[in-house]
Amino acid sequence: QVQLVESGGGLVQPGGSLRLSCTASTRFFAYIVMGWVRQAPGEEREVVATVTPGSSTVYADSVKGRFTISRDNGKNTVYLQMNNLEPDDTAIYYCAAYDMRATRHFDQWGQGTQVTVSS
Repeated sequence: QVQLVESGGGLVQPGGSLRLSCTASTRFFAYIVMGWVRQAPGEEREVVATVTPGSSTVYADSVKGRFTISRDNGKNTVYLQMNNLEPDDTAIYYCAAYDMRATRHFDQWGQGTQVTVSS
């Protein structure tokens, strides 16, 4: 079991930036694939970005070139830098994780943090 604690959401104007952080409580962070998943009202969850223990990354087409995911293995923390935010980015953003020794799907979730992009 991995506990995930997020921070950094809020209200921002279109074109603005936010950085989300998520810290994982685990001794095995070196085996944990981390990601950010968002859900807007009435929409299905969307995997926004994923980063492996070796820092390989994958992004949804909707955020490529605007969002950057990174991780600090010494701090058990993953970040999502979001630039040039658009109203369609408004959603609850969840930190997600899975232990790559056991599965290939996100099965651990944070509590979520609200991101609202509005003028």
